Amino acid sequence: MPNFATFADMRRINTDMGGQSRALVENFAKTPSAKDTFLSHSSKDAEFLPAIIKVLQDHGASVYCDLEDSSLPGEPNPDTAQIIQTMITCCKRLVVFITPNSKDSKWVPWELGIADATHGGQQVALFPVAASSYEQTWAQQEYLGLYSHIVWGPLQSYAKDVWMVYDYRKNQATELSNWCR
Repeated sequence: MPNFATFADMRRINTDMGGQSRALVENFAKTPSAKDTFLSHSSKDAEFLPAIIKVLQDHGASVYCDLEDSSLPGEPNPDTAQIIQTMITCCKRLVVFITPNSKDSKWVPWELGIADATHGGQQVALFPVAASSYEQTWAQQEYLGLYSHIVWGPLQSYAKDVWMVYDYRKNQATELSNWCR
């Protein structure tokens, strides 16, 4: 059975990166036109973004993260929304880094809706992270049940546990690197 990632897992990945975590986030806000994966997230979860980006990058995704995007206005306004909307439509897929904080975000549901309408649900995946691998307080919105989850665990024909995109409704999984192609 696959496991959801935990905050401890993300902290461990951040620690393993050493001082490179901030540079990683800054790099993924640059050259937005060359990105294929939009990373939607709550600003309250910024400390974990380097780990999420690292996992996605290690599996072939070129991630756009708006956190350090200097083209965005200092204060959110309609120009911010236009830039975000353009980035979502330019990217091939959307990953929603989802935590208990996501339910309070004004942007996450909007970004998810744009990606679903533009690319379809197969190009959207939730990357749930919580305090424990079995906690699902992040899943309080019913519409989140429509999307596959990025999880860690055993996958048929692999000798070790892998990151995968898991559709629990069909009980089918694809290795994350295959989904990111």
